[in-house]
Amino acid sequence: MTRAFVFPGQGSQAVGMGQELAQSHAAAREVFEEVDEALGQNLTKLMFEGPIEELTLTENAQPALMAVSMAVVRILEKDGNMDFAKTAKYVAGHSLGEYSALTAAGALTLSDAARLLKARGLAMQQAVPVGVGAMAALLGLNIEPVEEVVAEAREKAKAGEVVSAANDNADGQVVLSGHKGAVEVAIEIAKEKGAKKAMLLPVSAPFHCPLMQPAADEMAERLKEVVITPPRVPLVANVTASEVSDPDTIRRLLVEQVTGRVRWRESVLYMGEQGVSELVELGAGKILTGMVRRINREMTGSAVGTPADIDAFLAKL
Repeated sequence: MTRAFVFPGQGSQAVGMGQELAQSHAAAREVFEEVDEALGQNLTKLMFEGPIEELTLTENAQPALMAVSMAVVRILEKDGNMDFAKTAKYVAGHSLGEYSALTAAGALTLSDAARLLKARGLAMQQAVPVGVGAMAALLGLNIEPVEEVVAEAREKAKAGEVVSAANDNADGQVVLSGHKGAVEVAIEIAKEKGAKKAMLLPVSAPFHCPLMQPAADEMAERLKEVVITPPRVPLVANVTASEVSDPDTIRRLLVEQVTGRVRWRESVLYMGEQGVSELVELGAGKILTGMVRRINREMTGSAVGTPADIDAFLAKL
């Protein structure tokens, strides 16, 4: 069985995340301590105790989710003696999960990843004033009809307003992003075109659309300052839905990813075409695992986020 390790994005955070890992494994505690130190912030306390409103802030959720993913990776490697490069053919991550994937594959250090995600979260939050942008989930429409929805919405929306397909997550699950007015226009058009559900999402900013350009500029500067080394296994990148190992290309794609579409459906299909039959989601939640069968029925998905999950996964190796 050929597998890829995949890493969750925003929306998977929950109060108590990582706590069980820290209680049972020193390797997890070391990860959380290193992240706290890199940020000069007691992020661990926020992860374990909340409040959820503060944990959900983009600047906190992004490094927190990466920390939990890396705690799982470190436990598998240190306590389970797992050889990362022999166990997975690829890594991939959904949006911020791409940083987790690169850290797990050794392309970024844990401290650099934590600081980059803190900066990315802040920059994305500040790129657009609250209330100006919005995101919406469209269920029951594939990407091609959604492209038609977007084109029509751009014509009908106020001049200068943008809306685009931000996440192509799975068949029948696409997320829009842009100016609130343009997104609301798109929701109405999507309903007319047969979307089963079209609704605004409770997010604080319109991610993965051109309105995020100030955040992309900020990340371009930040990424210049960090060392990126070739990953132990190739990354399947959000922006291209194909594999990449060259550090300069990775750096460029991480900048493009801020405004670009997360091509998750295509990324999973690409990994399937390369012989991957199992996706293993490392970290908090099971969102990516839930999408696997909707994208590729031949592929299996499993989530590894608790000590029990880790033991079960290691027993299979």
